[in-house]
Amino acid sequence: MKKLLLLLFTVTQCVRAQAPEDLSYYLPQNISYNTDIPTPKSVIGHEVGEWHVTHDKLVEYMKTLAEASDRISIEDRGTTYEGRPLLLLTITSPENHRNIENIRREHLKLSEPGSGSLSTGDMPVVVYQGFSIHGNEPSGSNAALVAAYYLAAGESPEIDEILDHTVILFDPCFNPDGLQRFAYWANTNKSRNLNPDKNEREYHEVWPGGRTNHYWFDMNRDWLPVQLPESRARIATYHRWLPNILTDHHEMGTNSTFFFQPGEPNRVHPLTPQMNQELTKQIGKFHIKALNNIGSLYYSEENYDDFFYGKGSTFPDINGGIGILFEQGSSRGHIQESDNGLLTFPFTIRNQFTTALSTLEAASNMRKQLLDYQRSFYTDTRSQASKGKGKALVFGDEKDAAKAYHLAEILKRQQIKVYDLAGDFTENKKHYKEGFAYMVPKNQKNIKLIEAMFETRTEFTDSLFYDISSWTFPLAFDLDYGETALSHAGQEISDLRLREGKINRQSNYAYLLEWHEYYTPKALYQILRKGIRAKVGKTPFTIEDREYDYGTIMIPVQNQKMDSGALYVFLQKVAEESHLEIDGVSTGHAVGSDLGSNQFKTLEMPQVAMLTGNGISPYDAGEIWHLFDQRYDIPITKIDESYFNRVNLDKYNVLILTSTRGSLNTDIKEKLQTWVKNGGVLIGYRQAVNWLKNNEFIDPELRKKEITAKDVTYEQQQDFRGAQVTGGAIFEADVDRSHPINFGYKNDKIALFRNTNIFMEPDEQSYNNPIIYTDDPLLSGYISEENLEQLKGSVPFKVFRSGKGKVIIFTDNTNFRAFWYGTNKLLMNAIFFNKLM
Repeated sequence: MKKLLLLLFTVTQCVRAQAPEDLSYYLPQNISYNTDIPTPKSVIGHEVGEWHVTHDKLVEYMKTLAEASDRISIEDRGTTYEGRPLLLLTITSPENHRNIENIRREHLKLSEPGSGSLSTGDMPVVVYQGFSIHGNEPSGSNAALVAAYYLAAGESPEIDEILDHTVILFDPCFNPDGLQRFAYWANTNKSRNLNPDKNEREYHEVWPGGRTNHYWFDMNRDWLPVQLPESRARIATYHRWLPNILTDHHEMGTNSTFFFQPGEPNRVHPLTPQMNQELTKQIGKFHIKALNNIGSLYYSEENYDDFFYGKGSTFPDINGGIGILFEQGSSRGHIQESDNGLLTFPFTIRNQFTTALSTLEAASNMRKQLLDYQRSFYTDTRSQASKGKGKALVFGDEKDAAKAYHLAEILKRQQIKVYDLAGDFTENKKHYKEGFAYMVPKNQKNIKLIEAMFETRTEFTDSLFYDISSWTFPLAFDLDYGETALSHAGQEISDLRLREGKINRQSNYAYLLEWHEYYTPKALYQILRKGIRAKVGKTPFTIEDREYDYGTIMIPVQNQKMDSGALYVFLQKVAEESHLEIDGVSTGHAVGSDLGSNQFKTLEMPQVAMLTGNGISPYDAGEIWHLFDQRYDIPITKIDESYFNRVNLDKYNVLILTSTRGSLNTDIKEKLQTWVKNGGVLIGYRQAVNWLKNNEFIDPELRKKEITAKDVTYEQQQDFRGAQVTGGAIFEADVDRSHPINFGYKNDKIALFRNTNIFMEPDEQSYNNPIIYTDDPLLSGYISEENLEQLKGSVPFKVFRSGKGKVIIFTDNTNFRAFWYGTNKLLMNAIFFNKLM
């Protein structure tokens, strides 16, 4: 009888879960709603939570609301890589809308000198509400449907008060491409009879999943680097308004409940003011009350931290606002079994909607407090900045204008003032060249943000990090940098531009292209694709009184497929598009190697493929795809592991294997081994090193020291293990500039980003160790003492011969999150110059 009752109870639960919830399930019922405002169902064709809303329907509803309500205006801030609009709704009272630009200007005055005369008691608070930056965390964007309807249609004194006292910047979907991808998956796998079995296909989306954007980037790591179009739109909005609160609605594991900040109290970045955390905790009290009212379980001050400023929930903390992370246990579909009972999609939406409202309630109630905090933040910032009067940070590379430009571009997007140089100068043995370097005065409004981007930090109160522990931007760009006198500065740059490329003169003999500039790989690929013969110089030389470094590209004029005039016109176009300088020379005679020397080796056009699909990290693969496609205009063929064995690999001379998350089948192994032995070049990254070693492609000697816990309790074991994770820090290595892997680098040291614990022993032959970690390698970030000892003197790069081919391995990521410009050239050197290694 008990079994029968349990069965009936379970069936009843499933039947109830399958019945679509209407708006009354989500909305407060003690108020009325304007019937002239369209409901979500009337536009998208289904109840909220009945299906996963697709981005096109979400856009349609938001536009419909803006047309129907005088509380809402809408703007299109650009498009994603896939062409989807990046919408922003501004929601406030009609009266505020009529005065919106003046409200914005007055609000920004809180961050400027003289703000003490402003009466914060009379000013609206500004709240940025953003949803589903991870596309397969869809309860946020689906909750945005209900929240937008509530704010447009709700009629009560409480709503009027919120609208009168709040400007809501409403971003219904941070990640349109990812949301669309996941909605397609969940909807196409939905059954009429909902099945909560966790093994159901609906809850196991195919690779790469909907979390990421078009190029498989985690966009919640791009708030500081702003390398992606979605990020650039929201950062522009952020600085245009400087919101007091920014909310970021996420999801986590199915067996979790609901998290809201503050997070781990010991994992807050030291630059974040203590008052920020106190206000965050006060806001949390409103979430507690709201979630108690609907009976939802929740927690706070655990798991998540406020350290990396590149996340949406932490970025406001260094900009005078309060960032709030919400994490909802995910149904990953429409209904799923969990440790907390049947978890339905509508339930996850209701929690997100509920806390969206409690945020607005908190903002309205704490309005003056939040505005006063913002004013005091910038008052303190100005005091700090004044101490830097007459001082500036300088960064640049006298051989590479593009890298320095792209860092300056990031700073400009973050509303940081950037100046050019008044003239060339040398300081601390580093030469800063006008047009190749920039200056950042320290006495300016966003000095705390500047400090967060430029600091090096090696001491921490906690050894656990939710994300990376260092992101020092000039090190990421491999630039010379330091503090200097502001007197070296020229004019503030209002219109930042890459330098114009050119050929210095037409030649009937040869053209030379030094390999230092960031966009040289783009130029070289265009040259080789055109069928033009090009060679690379293995040694430095001097010709016509100019010195040329390792890796200089030489294009002879004679015996080409085009005449000298056409070659000049083509190379001029290449120089312009790649923003670099090409030299025409009239002689082949040089001090060092003559241009006809065997020290110049003929190059072949790379035909590059990359393995993708199950078992491969989409992040690493996406970063490489983006680098080739967006930066260098080099085609790269993405081959999925599911059909890899049916592909003829003979047309490719380079294949990239990024970090593997598991095993690849035996057929793939055998096919790759055969291809390499026949002359192919296989480049392996990060965890691929272990796979290549375990499958006998290579045999590097790895350092592996077992770390034993002593005086560690059972309760502390997770923290003990977590402390051994190298989650992302920056390390110094010596480089042999004569080795082809280092062509294009002007210094004998390089800053490398590392987030693995793969430590390789150096080769006994010193010339086989072109990159080797120094004896004091830690530049910035956290690494355990045990792992630091293993890192010292180890190597992050090796080349192995295999038959006629080669296997080249990197223990770490040279393309991290699209902003690690400084080591992109390492991968491109492996692509173009592998025959020389």
